[in-house]
Amino acid sequence: MFISNTEEEKKEMLNTIGVKSFEELINQIPKKYITSNFNLPNALNEMEAYNKMKELSKKNRIIKSFIGAGVYERYIPAVIKHIITRTEFLTAYTPYQAEASQGTLQAIYEFQSIISELYGMDYSNASMYDVSTSLAEAVKACARISEKKKILYSKLINPRYIEVVKTYFSAKDDYIFAEIPSKDGETDSDALKEMIDEDICCVIVSSPNYLGIIEDIEKINSIAKEKNILTICIADPVSLSILKTPGEAGFDFAVGEGQSLGLPLSYGGPYLGIFTCKKEYLRQMPGRICGMTQDKDGKRGFVLTLQAREQHIRREKAPSNICTNQALCALWATIYVTLLGKNGLKELACLNHQLAVEAKNLFEKKGIKLKHNKPFFNEFVIELPIEAKTLRKNIVEEFSIDPGLELEDFDKEYKNNLLIAFTETKKQKDIEELIEVLFKKINNPC
Repeated sequence: MFISNTEEEKKEMLNTIGVKSFEELINQIPKKYITSNFNLPNALNEMEAYNKMKELSKKNRIIKSFIGAGVYERYIPAVIKHIITRTEFLTAYTPYQAEASQGTLQAIYEFQSIISELYGMDYSNASMYDVSTSLAEAVKACARISEKKKILYSKLINPRYIEVVKTYFSAKDDYIFAEIPSKDGETDSDALKEMIDEDICCVIVSSPNYLGIIEDIEKINSIAKEKNILTICIADPVSLSILKTPGEAGFDFAVGEGQSLGLPLSYGGPYLGIFTCKKEYLRQMPGRICGMTQDKDGKRGFVLTLQAREQHIRREKAPSNICTNQALCALWATIYVTLLGKNGLKELACLNHQLAVEAKNLFEKKGIKLKHNKPFFNEFVIELPIEAKTLRKNIVEEFSIDPGLELEDFDKEYKNNLLIAFTETKKQKDIEELIEVLFKKINNPC
């Protein structure tokens, strides 16, 4: 049942917000998106709707994609979909009567255990929306702990993540975001040393970074720790089965995108935000933290040890009011990692890296070099002799292959560059086909 607000109530609400009208409240929305004339067609019955959707589906094209930049195409074992759709799991996302939901709590506990070990950190929460919101909450935690206002972040972090963080802080004019410059595809550690002062809230770095290059995270962390500054590392979970973990490098917080752990691309979500921290910052962690205990009869049980959310504690005491966990996605990732096991996850990472190395060698034989000759995980940047955006569009249209992400919007330095990713879903013949069509369009752009 919906009871609308009275005119008097609307006026009171607008006055409290500090605007004179509803139109003023939404004036940031472009006028072209504000309309009451939707021109919707007449309703269809079930059979008509089915036939209409079937007709529309014929317009779909299967595109072989080499895009990465934070989300990656994975082979998903069939057993995952079988398990995840069982009625025990395919339920409402939050167990509000937590201790009565022992199966859900155990799944959350297993997820936390896997992620903590993978990232080398003391604690993980029961997941968040995605990596960008996890990063924003980590920065908020650092702001609460340090009580300082300047946030240093590497230029080579995915720019979309930084946009989200800045949005979280957009109502707080006194916070300063400062970009650490890059040097030959890596975060410039010398520039970082010069930027550090007494007002720094935290230092943020990503490895692999936005260009696919593996950063020296231990060095960056040690520079910050010389001045007792809090540190945050963004890390791809699959890469951590073969690379140094944020915990080993000494970071205070580590976040990541759990989509890489076997979740489908799904046109951008829902995904899975990974959030981990050192023991001393556990109470600054947003969301739910599940623990294992014993009941009065000595039997193993699971409980929600911490519920640091406004629905559980006083609103002003909550680390976050929008830290909904992605329990079903977290379970998906848990099943995926469990099926692969420690050795299987390592083999997966090595296979991804091996494919990227093979692609690099084939590109170089054809005379195309990498933008930066630095260690990478499973993606890298190539320089093209022609405009990358048009080349990509033409290859998609003509060959149904998406050759990678053009980086013109990231930085003018990368105008004619493509960021190309390789995962286990590609074979050598796919790489050879990619290189063949790239050269065909480079030599004959029209």
